[in-house]
Amino acid sequence: MYVKQLYTNCLAQAAYYVESDGEALVIDPLRDPTPYLQLAKERNAKIRYIFETHFHADFVSGHIDLSKKTGAVIVFGPGAKPKYEALTAFDGEKFSIGKIKIKVLHTPGHTLESSCFLLYDENNKPQCIFTGDTLFAGDVGRPDLLSGNMDKVKLAGMLYDSLNKKIKTLPDDVVVYPGHGPGSACGKNISSETVSTIGEQKRKNYALQCNTKDEFISVVTFGLDVAPAYFFKDALININGYGNYEELMRRYLISLTPQAFLQKINEGATILDTRHPDVFEKGFIKNSINIGLNGDLAVWTGTLIEFNSPLVLITEVDAERETVSRLMRIGYDNILGFLRGGIKAWNDTSLIETISSVDYLEFSNSHDNFVLLDVRNTSEYNQLKFNNSINIPLNILASRLQQLDKNKTILVCCAGGYRSMIAASILKKSGFTKVLNVKGGVNAYKEKLLQRQAG
Repeated sequence: MYVKQLYTNCLAQAAYYVESDGEALVIDPLRDPTPYLQLAKERNAKIRYIFETHFHADFVSGHIDLSKKTGAVIVFGPGAKPKYEALTAFDGEKFSIGKIKIKVLHTPGHTLESSCFLLYDENNKPQCIFTGDTLFAGDVGRPDLLSGNMDKVKLAGMLYDSLNKKIKTLPDDVVVYPGHGPGSACGKNISSETVSTIGEQKRKNYALQCNTKDEFISVVTFGLDVAPAYFFKDALININGYGNYEELMRRYLISLTPQAFLQKINEGATILDTRHPDVFEKGFIKNSINIGLNGDLAVWTGTLIEFNSPLVLITEVDAERETVSRLMRIGYDNILGFLRGGIKAWNDTSLIETISSVDYLEFSNSHDNFVLLDVRNTSEYNQLKFNNSINIPLNILASRLQQLDKNKTILVCCAGGYRSMIAASILKKSGFTKVLNVKGGVNAYKEKLLQRQAG
């Protein structure tokens, strides 16, 4: 038996490849089928099944394309009603590959059709469970995403029953393979581990410590951040189906001359500049939004840019395909092309703008008429903050711009500079002319404080 976790950091998402005696199955694949096809080819195995733990909200799954390329059967748990060919399994149904079996455990709560898959080894012993968004290391799936007409309280109650009747009853040594790791918006307290055990989660997971259903509902539904708007779009895409990955990739990887690029802008396309913030600030096309490829490009694009907006891209040279692939992972399928040759090819200097980064301590000692805007999450802000700063988290900044004075200098900070440059580019696009970025963010400030204390 062979089990491999394929983890994608920028989405904090885990897919799985399982194999026995030349037969394989894939669980929750991403949209590009290439990694799974290559792995099966390298191991001389045939992919027979593709299991989906639920209709994912945070990414477009690759199950349809992978099924077409391999002939593998797509399997959902009870209650799933996809608009394409797939098998809806019953609770407790078992499937075999080689000498091992996988059992479907219907675990509604995160969504109605959510299911976990329990793997039995060659000796028919429960060896590991693929929990999707039902159980994470340190957390459980949030119950407020795609749920039809059912509210989060009812779903949380169902999740409590699923965990207590289907998951916590398993042997403590059963390995837990969750669908997400830290940073995913599908949970609120996911730990740094991407693999655990049933026993460890029963000891450490706050949600599994609850003694009553009411207590569980209270703690699980408390403090949930607003889900990114694209979550609900992606869930519907995963229900209804989507276009072929390779065909769309060819369509989107269009090299645009500066003239053609400008025409797309004039026709209403949004400029998404995915260069590193430190490079972006030195020169960018007016009205560009900077969301660096070096960070959570897909998540922040899906949070801040309206779904299905026409996009034109500026990337580092040779980063075009990776950029398009990450956007396609969340269903952003209206990409009109990228600037050929990158920003160096742009010759209209009248449309080039810059954003300066400054040291907070040096700037604050010599200036007093400015607004210090902190775009971190509220929980981060409450742990350590600059004096006299205001907190507007990046995910809601666009709806709160009226709180800021365009006549004042806006100094933007975050933890390290990634989110603050996104925010600074949004402010510039929205007509704020006096925008500065705090170099290194709060982390740099914290480091200087520690150095002073040590000295």
